[in-house]
Amino acid sequence: MLLCGPSGSGKSLLAARSGLPVLRLDDFYKEGDDPTLPLVAGSTDIDWDHPDSWDAETAVAAIVELCGTGRTDIPVYDLSLSARTGTEAVEFGAVPLFIAEGIFAAEIVARCRELGVLADALCLSRGPVTTFRRRFLRDLREGRKSVPFLVRRGWRLMRAERSIVARQTALGAYACDRDEALDRLAAAAGDPALGSAEPAARTAA
Repeated sequence: MLLCGPSGSGKSLLAARSGLPVLRLDDFYKEGDDPTLPLVAGSTDIDWDHPDSWDAETAVAAIVELCGTGRTDIPVYDLSLSARTGTEAVEFGAVPLFIAEGIFAAEIVARCRELGVLADALCLSRGPVTTFRRRFLRDLREGRKSVPFLVRRGWRLMRAERSIVARQTALGAYACDRDEALDRLAAAAGDPALGSAEPAARTAA
């Protein structure tokens, strides 16, 4: 299950609430000294919201390996350093469904479908103002980048949110709110307890 949406739309919270195993696609960002990193137009800021800042090929390989063997090795990425700090073994075992979540998940919908590993693809959206507030407070709390960078990025993403959602749906993700996403997760997993009527998060199998 691929889960995308604008940064701050609640992907990680939804994934945690589902109780399903989760693969964090943000760990597949390129490192800050990678010469292929894109820049924000008219700025010296790296555009971490552009798909070219992300290693799609390695992410797809990890998903395929998890689907085939139940385990894989993934990078450990420090967003504040813009660097990979190591690797981590991820083991899900023989689960019927897991969530791969991140802002670039829609970029690999077609590839995952082609490889026969896609159950569904969802795009969360809460509205530009709500997402801006949630994103800024989260990034500030976690010290992801400098405050001026976060303000510039937040303002840019707020203005671009509708086009971000439009792009992700055009790539094959289904736009929905949290409750509908939980219902579609329940349908894909064949487990009604995952649905939106469930008030508490389940423990991952």
